[in-house]
Amino acid sequence: ARDSEGKVLLSCSEKHNEIPSAFVAEAIACWRAVKVGVEKGWQSLIFEGDSLAIIKKCITRGQDRSMIGAYIYDIQQKVHGLANIRFQHTPRSANNLVHILAIETLRRRKETYLEMGLPDYVEDQARSDGVRELD
Repeated sequence: ARDSEGKVLLSCSEKHNEIPSAFVAEAIACWRAVKVGVEKGWQSLIFEGDSLAIIKKCITRGQDRSMIGAYIYDIQQKVHGLANIRFQHTPRSANNLVHILAIETLRRRKETYLEMGLPDYVEDQARSDGVRELD
């Protein structure tokens, strides 16, 4: 989670067992991000994801009958009535930081939850992302 200036507010990586597909994993990640953002009381939230299908489902009102319908429903309920909430597709190529967090969580078998920071192993990527955004 980042603020409008790109500063990291929260980094979190979790392992989940028996997830049937990457599609479901993306829905769970989005659900978790929404849950944390709302619980923290952050007033302006932009949820970025590289799964266009998940982003579209979060934006579209109405019942989702797919295998992730319960997650989508919960996401929509949590953001209902909040003014400054946006779901936005981000290309996978622009999502390197998240990719490194996921790979290292699996490799190290260690989950992280850090407020106002990142694990050491992604600091270089975060600096690189920040420089690229300024160009």
